[in-house]
Amino acid sequence: MKTSFYQYSLSDLKTLFEHNGLPPSGPGLLYNWHYKKRKIEPCLADLAKKSIQFVAEKFDFNLPEIDQTQDSADKTVKFLFKLQDGQKVETVLIPFNGKYTICLSSQVGCAMKCSFCHTGLQGLARNLRTDEIIGQFLQSQRWLTANRPDDDKILNIVFMGQGEPLHNFEAVKKACEIFLSQHGLSVADQKITISTAGYLPGLQRWKDEMPKVNIALSLHSPVKEKRDELIPINKRYPLEEVLKYVEAIPSGKNRFVTYEYLLIEGFNDSDEDAHLTGKLLEGKSAYISLIPFNPFPGSDYKRPQLERVQHFKTILDTYKIPTLIRATKGDEILAACGQLNSKKLT
Repeated sequence: MKTSFYQYSLSDLKTLFEHNGLPPSGPGLLYNWHYKKRKIEPCLADLAKKSIQFVAEKFDFNLPEIDQTQDSADKTVKFLFKLQDGQKVETVLIPFNGKYTICLSSQVGCAMKCSFCHTGLQGLARNLRTDEIIGQFLQSQRWLTANRPDDDKILNIVFMGQGEPLHNFEAVKKACEIFLSQHGLSVADQKITISTAGYLPGLQRWKDEMPKVNIALSLHSPVKEKRDELIPINKRYPLEEVLKYVEAIPSGKNRFVTYEYLLIEGFNDSDEDAHLTGKLLEGKSAYISLIPFNPFPGSDYKRPQLERVQHFKTILDTYKIPTLIRATKGDEILAACGQLNSKKLT
């Protein structure tokens, strides 16, 4: 039975070739051909005959199928990908300055049940395999090249789509290794960000196992009762424990933890909330991303007025923490933060 080529890191591929007595040059050539050159057809150039035969017998190169595509007026693109078993996930291309950030999903649905997130209503069907994560990137890139050839550069990768990335640690880790490989996609480590709701088992593994990529924590409130409502796993993995591991992650020049703060009208957007957040993060290697709530079907939460969002930022600025308000993009096609859901709800 064939396995997907896109589930192998370069080191995996080198080991596989070595165990099968194949020339060591093969893995680098294949990575260059299928990732850097974006080729779909089999690689025949420079590969030994026995390597060509092995690749033909061992690997398949199928990618997730684009089931639906939606464009918004601001050039955001949302894909619904159909996987081999019929499950579906959503992926978003977010435009900025003539380039794109791709928002990848790591699971079909999500087990975290965060109350502010549309995916949380879907429940967890299964983890995505590494090749299904990589496939979202490759298919989105091919769509861009075919449909927007003068505007087709994906510069940033964020694991902020469907699922809790650290709940699918192995597949996400290997996907990052593939994205970072100099023989392949050559994405810079500071251009990849993994977002987590605070899944402690994954955070405990991060320091020793995860490649050097950025982390973003869904904070949303420093108040236990409020965070418990928004992020139910806070009851099991309390914020104070989560912060111990998150704060130990940054390394190297210009490394920061991004703390994501979703602002919900009348719930966590008061002056007191802002001051408590500022006091919690003051003096840390921190960066705050303020996200006005994006409504979705079935939610009772509301987005605060822009003036309230700006006032909240003004208070945080007094604590000298770099803070930006994230622009809402793609909300009319349910492609904005917290709006993804690939299962039709009844």
